[in-house]
Amino acid sequence: MMLFHRAFYTLLVLVFITPSLSAADPLDDPLLGSWSLKLPDGNPAWLRFYLDEDEFKAELLWSVGSAKPTKILKRSESSITLERKIRWKPFGESDNTQVVTQPLKAKVDGDKLTLVFVQSPLDKPTKLEVVALTGKRMPPMPAAPDLSKVKFSDSKSLFNGRNLEGWQLTNKKKTNGWRAEGGVLINETPKQTFAAYGDYGNLCTIEDFEDFQLTLEYNVPKGGNSGVYLRGMYEAQVVDRDSRMQGIQGPGALFGRIIPKKNAGREGGQWNRYDLTLVDRHITITLNGKTVIDNQPLLGCTGGGISSDDTKPGPIFFQGDHTSVQYRNINIRKRIK
Repeated sequence: MMLFHRAFYTLLVLVFITPSLSAADPLDDPLLGSWSLKLPDGNPAWLRFYLDEDEFKAELLWSVGSAKPTKILKRSESSITLERKIRWKPFGESDNTQVVTQPLKAKVDGDKLTLVFVQSPLDKPTKLEVVALTGKRMPPMPAAPDLSKVKFSDSKSLFNGRNLEGWQLTNKKKTNGWRAEGGVLINETPKQTFAAYGDYGNLCTIEDFEDFQLTLEYNVPKGGNSGVYLRGMYEAQVVDRDSRMQGIQGPGALFGRIIPKKNAGREGGQWNRYDLTLVDRHITITLNGKTVIDNQPLLGCTGGGISSDDTKPGPIFFQGDHTSVQYRNINIRKRIK
């Protein structure tokens, strides 16, 4: 990536964005839909354009957190200018905060999207860097599967209870707080806050999976926070029953995406059981024997994962960069097609 003078960026903007037009016919609008992107550090971004009562809207997810509404400044048939103030830490490095304050420019060509933005270090606001990302359109949401007709393989254990064989850190530069002890996968960190970034590492399977049923037990301390990512991109939230995080971020939630029907979690320090079924981009979550999300569509990735591409398989991934947590009895049944 090269550093550019502010004047060059102004010229780039003038060339990149064509004059504004009214909203296009929704049946023939090249912008509408969800787009998977990868940030310079390899972490995901996700962008969606949609109609809400005939009003064209946008939402953006950037590395961590949830997808958020994003202001549209200007659009044409295939180009759009978005306003969103972003502060993020590439690679999760605590001493590397980048700030995006200028408008983001997106242009669509078929199923390809180019997103151009300008960022600068928090402590050096005049050191501007122009970055161009290339993303691809995600396919339309498939119909909800009839789970009574879906076949799964025999159960396979993903954790041998003795060591971390079959598992690895998602970022090997992070501190490893994970160990196996007495059949339990234990993560210990000093972190007590719910901040998005941490110095300790996330743990994922070496093997990738597509559609499956995953069962496991987790034990999170009072006020603790972790998460189980399916295919490395969809987070089933792991917090205690009385956590300040509730609703769409609480126990049993598909983080930032789907609110559970009820809070079926247990007090901090107790074991909880998750049954997670992912088929055809639809999720069913049972927490402690209660179905809290029933075959609901997954609109897109959740923040903090390693991918935003719904078309690709991915690992089972446990969040370790937050607080301490324990997992056990981790088993999977793959879908048989």
